[in-house]
Amino acid sequence: MAQQFHGVMPYLVSPIADDGSVMDGVLARLCTHLIDQGMTGLVPLGSTGEFAYLNAAQKRRVIDVTIEAANKRVPVIAGVASSTIADAIEQVRYAEQAGADGILAVLEAYFPLNEAQIEAYFTAIARATSLPVVMYTNPNFQRADLSVASITRLAKIPNIVGLKDASTNTGRLLSIMNAVGDDIDIFAASAHIPAAVMLIGGKGWMAGPACVVPRASIELYQLCRAAKWPEAMALQRRLWRINELFARYSLAACIKAGLELQGFAVGNPLPPQSPLAAPARHEIAAALQSVGAL
Repeated sequence: MAQQFHGVMPYLVSPIADDGSVMDGVLARLCTHLIDQGMTGLVPLGSTGEFAYLNAAQKRRVIDVTIEAANKRVPVIAGVASSTIADAIEQVRYAEQAGADGILAVLEAYFPLNEAQIEAYFTAIARATSLPVVMYTNPNFQRADLSVASITRLAKIPNIVGLKDASTNTGRLLSIMNAVGDDIDIFAASAHIPAAVMLIGGKGWMAGPACVVPRASIELYQLCRAAKWPEAMALQRRLWRINELFARYSLAACIKAGLELQGFAVGNPLPPQSPLAAPARHEIAAALQSVGAL
């Protein structure tokens, strides 16, 4: 594919007002800030974007505002998540006509699915668009996961260019890399240690925490690219405290709280989720302060 993704691509939060409207100005300001800090792409409607809590109109508005704010300075990889192929294709076609540069494909399953059915979902998304597609699998939250064998088969589809795996299993990533070769690129999640994924051949990471530590995230990526591993691991150890906090509490609540502390009025996580309690907010503030992000 002509468009290749790399580097640090944050999962954006979705700022939603009490009346259900997308807070366009807040989201646009956040996008500009992240680009100015060196982010190499933006991903609206990832896990941190609370896609499971948004209606169709809200999702479309988040995509539109992100694309407009990015203004072709960095690629926008729009999240598409559904339990049905028909709805997923509708979302894909909207993102493409809106001007997205790629698709992040997520399967939301309710009833159990077999390998062939899971592969059919991702295949249908890829065939519905000319855009490059990155598959996203997160077995901690999804009933339907992609096996290494399925990933290997799907990697042969020309416009499936990447996989973001949030399994926490770095050994699984190496197995995938060995199986797919150069067919697709592998991206880390916040559940992985990004420097370790870069060491074994990853192309970068897509993760919510990069929203609140963009400068340090880019520094880490650059150290890894330069193979300055002792310096990279020293920074990674400092940043890992933030990943640990986000794993302990609700991810969207943590990142929205962190952004609020940094002056971005992104609002609360969407109900029935709850905002972070005061002690957790203090922990977030201390962690951000420790890496110069406050």
